[in-house]
Amino acid sequence: MPDTTNELSQQPPIAAIATPIGEGGIAVIRVSGRGAVDKVQACFKGKDLTQQQSHTVHFGKIIRKDGSVVDEVLATLFRSPKSYTGEDTVEISCHGGVLVTQAVLETILEQGVRSAEPGEFTQRAFLNGKLDLDQAEAVADLIHAKSIKAVDAAHQQLEGRLGKHIKQFRQQIIDAKAMVELELDFIEEDVEFANKKQLRKLLTDLNEEIARLLDTYETGRLVKDGVKSVFIGRPNAGKSTLLNTLIGSERAIVTDIAGTTRDTIDADWSYEGLLFKLIDTAGLRETVDVIEAEGVKRSQKAFEEADLVVYLKDLSLPLDAEERKEIAEFQKRAAQTPFLLVGTKLDLNQRNSTEIEERIHYDLKISAIEEQNIDDLKKLMKQRSLENKDYDTSSLLVTSSRHRDALQKARENVQRAIEALDQGMTGDFLSIDLRSALKELGTITGEITNEDVLDSIFSRFCIGK
Repeated sequence: MPDTTNELSQQPPIAAIATPIGEGGIAVIRVSGRGAVDKVQACFKGKDLTQQQSHTVHFGKIIRKDGSVVDEVLATLFRSPKSYTGEDTVEISCHGGVLVTQAVLETILEQGVRSAEPGEFTQRAFLNGKLDLDQAEAVADLIHAKSIKAVDAAHQQLEGRLGKHIKQFRQQIIDAKAMVELELDFIEEDVEFANKKQLRKLLTDLNEEIARLLDTYETGRLVKDGVKSVFIGRPNAGKSTLLNTLIGSERAIVTDIAGTTRDTIDADWSYEGLLFKLIDTAGLRETVDVIEAEGVKRSQKAFEEADLVVYLKDLSLPLDAEERKEIAEFQKRAAQTPFLLVGTKLDLNQRNSTEIEERIHYDLKISAIEEQNIDDLKKLMKQRSLENKDYDTSSLLVTSSRHRDALQKARENVQRAIEALDQGMTGDFLSIDLRSALKELGTITGEITNEDVLDSIFSRFCIGK
């Protein structure tokens, strides 16, 4: 008889298809919760699953109440607490295919099992202490990752590297609080137990450590969400052709007619593990065409939200004063956003003009049609995107705006505590700031959280995870 002692809490059983819907070799249906093994056994013909050990696989058939066979399956048992959710769990591997997979799921649901909500399995894993909240979020990041760098960043978080840092920060604050509150306990004796110099160094070091972690956010955001790269320029400058060349397919319509692109066109492109979200914009010009005017408006908005701006100048046409002014204005408006000035249609440039004559410096000149200097452009786009950013593939990156906000608030509270200490304020003021910092850090790992935060986080998960 197997040991069925459950160390963790178990909620009513839930079930969902854990693999993508569609045709495939196999599909997996996950069932987890109180009595999950019994529920599956009720429609399983084979060995008695209730008598089997954890982490064992058993061949059998899923049968309907009328005795007809739904499918031949493999049932894998995971008994509490040694499962993903911490609950009794059965994973049923059946033949892939929409109809057969759905039929297996429906047969299980008929046993009194509820359909799982998005992310509910992972939420139960968090509630049962199998994962910290930041690790649970990393599961979703891993599923939605669109580049190798994003996968690496999610793996680091899933392995608990961020949680380890947060726990260290919390321990430093707890140590500081202990020093301050010990003094408060003996305030009537007018005895100072806290070594002010030691306390200040502890808080200053903590402030700097949090700041270093915060500095990784901009890089982490680009790695996770991709570099929003906006192609701007005059109509027929080669923006759509360049986008098609980079992604290797005809995503944007290309013609010799100016104004062909009337709206922004997005496409994902990965280079050396980094995701670029390429945005082809409508050509910048005054127009009476209502649709094209809306496209130009959206182009301006895309420019304002860009992580990288690539202005394309048609080299087959002379650079007039108006376009020279336009380029200068865009460079100025880009401010801290990386800006590339790229000459296009190098293969058509039969003029004898030089950069000195044009009095303008191009970062690169290319021909998208002939693929001249395209490799150099790819390297330059990556280089400029990560310029002045602390990017190391082995270093931990903060990729979540929620984590960044909590770290910023925690750091502000630590800074207030340092100021209070320098101003000679009593320990009760320091203690308030330190408790607030402790609370903010606790929201990252889930040691302190609320239902709204959990609902927001797990709602973006897919069903079955």
